[in-house]
Amino acid sequence: MGKPTGFMEFPRNTAPYRDAGARLLDFREIYTPHDDNRLQSQGARCMDCGVPFCQSNDGCPIHNLIPEWNDLVYRNQWREALDRLHKTNNFPEFTGRVCPAPCEGACVLGITDPAVTIKNIEMAIIDRGFAEGWVVAEPPAERSGKKVAVIGSGPAGLAAAQQLNRAGHNVTIYERADRIGGLLMYGIPNMKLAKEEVVNRRVRLLEAEGVVFVTGRSVGDGANGTVDIKALKAAHDAILFATGATLPRDLPIPGRPLKGIHFAMEFLTANTKSLLDSNHADGNYISAKDKDVIVIGGGDTGTDCIGTSLRHGCKSLINFELFPKPSEGRAADNPWPTWPRIFRTDYGHQEAAHRNGEDPRVYSISSLEFQDNGNGQVKGVKTINVEMKNGRFENIPGTEKFWPADLILLAMGFLGPEHAASDPLGVSYDERSNYRADYGNYATNVAGVFAAGDCRRGQSLVVRAINEGREAAREIDRFLTGSTRLP
Repeated sequence: MGKPTGFMEFPRNTAPYRDAGARLLDFREIYTPHDDNRLQSQGARCMDCGVPFCQSNDGCPIHNLIPEWNDLVYRNQWREALDRLHKTNNFPEFTGRVCPAPCEGACVLGITDPAVTIKNIEMAIIDRGFAEGWVVAEPPAERSGKKVAVIGSGPAGLAAAQQLNRAGHNVTIYERADRIGGLLMYGIPNMKLAKEEVVNRRVRLLEAEGVVFVTGRSVGDGANGTVDIKALKAAHDAILFATGATLPRDLPIPGRPLKGIHFAMEFLTANTKSLLDSNHADGNYISAKDKDVIVIGGGDTGTDCIGTSLRHGCKSLINFELFPKPSEGRAADNPWPTWPRIFRTDYGHQEAAHRNGEDPRVYSISSLEFQDNGNGQVKGVKTINVEMKNGRFENIPGTEKFWPADLILLAMGFLGPEHAASDPLGVSYDERSNYRADYGNYATNVAGVFAAGDCRRGQSLVVRAINEGREAAREIDRFLTGSTRLP
């Protein structure tokens, strides 16, 4: 695919973000306009490898036809590239923005040279498709008469709903928040994923295709205004749980009840809702303005807390990471094509370095105690340095330190799904509290009830949630009709 000698002629050239100083002044997306010449030369780098590991299980969980659309972009055949992209991915405008791109980690070219800029090309294809008017609603030609309720409107729920709707079933999505999107709406900030221009644009298409949305309604046992899950099951031919892994991992050390300590999703959700409701004029968010902020935990969520705090105008910002600083290249126990565990600088780290002159991350550090200012408000955290010995973290004596902070954000991942909607049905859980349903089948122990995405597999990527939503839709269609044509 691509130009036969392109990988030898063209170096990797990723699309730049907007200037760090400029983008800190707003919550608009960080991306710059697509450059067709750059994208075509990057598509030309795709090297016609014998086995395209980019679309393997180590690369792309939805098995995107990456070499094909790389070649089509190189040849300036954008409409055909969009058709190939949509064969495997319902929402490339989401993955092209927020996916960490395991496909690039598995790129064969990456064995000896920097990988093809697959993520940039994917985003450009779908953005071109919307700009040209090629992406349109595709309602089914006829209806099956079967009804499916999807609980949760994140990427797994939306992908399943679109597939089931296209198979002719009547699909209703129940979302407890006031807006559709789940993680896409409130878990990922605007500067990475625009809500009106990107998320709501896709939601409107799903509505035009016939998917029905019910917002602001929690599903449970019917008490306190919740939708009764038993009544919901009785009124539908199948149920899909796609509720995500929403229980955050806590840090139960002394001082945890102090004011000013929040889970990352409390901070990010309130920020986005207030931004969308009133451009922050209502004040209904946790402000980092003029505060010393500490973010505990790395990963994408930690980075999003960094970027949001900087946009609020925080006084200072530090990011604690328990693990040591990764190496610049792959370690011996991290071979290609597995995900490369290497040092990366994301948009929030760039912005912190631009404003404060240095990377905000502090590695190999563990929190011991949150300290009180005397009025029930956190004034900082006491830490100790750690090192790994025999697979366990051990404290290094004499390295205790106090770090001042007015706002501490816990971004340490998630433990599993909430069970209020599933307990009344007697759904079984695995040892990690996730819904017990086999991968590839997605059926729970309750007939007609399925589970997909993070609530089934645990915290993971948007692209894996889309994969599970698509596959769960296939199995639900098979359950409803006895056979299926869904991929």
